[in-house]
Amino acid sequence: MNNTIDFRLIRQLWMFLAVAEEQHFGRAAQRLNMSQPPLTEQIKVLEQSLKMQLFYRSRQGTQLSPAGAAILPAVRQFAGQVERLERVVREVAAGQSGVLHVGAITSAMLETVPPVLDALKRAHPQLTVFVQEIDSVDAIHMLEAGELDLAFVRIDGQVGGAIATMPLAEDRLAVALPRDHALAALPRVRLQSLANEQLVMSSRQVSPVYFDLLTSVCRSHGLTPRVTHEVRTVTSQIAYVGCGQGVALVPSSMRKLAPANVVVRPLKEKITVVTAALLWNTQRHHPMVDEVVAWLKKRKSGGKQATQAAGAQTPPLSADK
Repeated sequence: MNNTIDFRLIRQLWMFLAVAEEQHFGRAAQRLNMSQPPLTEQIKVLEQSLKMQLFYRSRQGTQLSPAGAAILPAVRQFAGQVERLERVVREVAAGQSGVLHVGAITSAMLETVPPVLDALKRAHPQLTVFVQEIDSVDAIHMLEAGELDLAFVRIDGQVGGAIATMPLAEDRLAVALPRDHALAALPRVRLQSLANEQLVMSSRQVSPVYFDLLTSVCRSHGLTPRVTHEVRTVTSQIAYVGCGQGVALVPSSMRKLAPANVVVRPLKEKITVVTAALLWNTQRHHPMVDEVVAWLKKRKSGGKQATQAAGAQTPPLSADK
């Protein structure tokens, strides 16, 4: 017997989501542009189909049952996927020739992603590109699930399986310090000098590979890191330092984002970290992915030619005739 949900229940799931979020059948009906009695009836049909009670109804309002609360996250995810599908269908129907879904960490969205997308749009003016902010740890499963075509994240080395990686940007490791910190007066700071400092680190939950790399580097240079704050982004690290919450190991390029009360000093140790890498799923063919990968490989192999002179345009992709 097939226990999967019939597609006829999709509309009822939308109704369930509206009632769950509004916690009121009347407001949910208004949100759905329908009257309340048919909504109530459809929720009853859904409960009968799923063989579970989804809501507790009382004069005080409508509350999710434990079963309703359990399925709510999956229904929300489903609704988001349907919305993305509708958006893609609208774009294609409007005459767009293709769609590319890109995920990126915040720092990559600032520097690495824009020139790639500029070149891609010049080569394919009708291409629709959707960019969303993600955490590095989310990239692999989103690529495997087909939710993303490309991911620009902070991952060093191969991840295995069908996910291919290409390092795109590297930077020398530095330390962000409050401007009035004693070490801020030094031109370079030794890692061991941070032994008694509270460290603000990029969260292991967000980027486990990067977190483990930094802690391993610290220990290899005789420093046992005292991590007091784990934050989601490098820019958050800088912000925490500015608020006097510790010091942070960050890429040297972050000095341009530092506020007046924060200084970024290079380490005496020459430690280079990958600040952005491209990930894609080799088992999912997408012509635009192939084109971006080929363009970036060519750009990297060009050495000095890949470094753009001030005011120069990003070179076109191979498909740009």
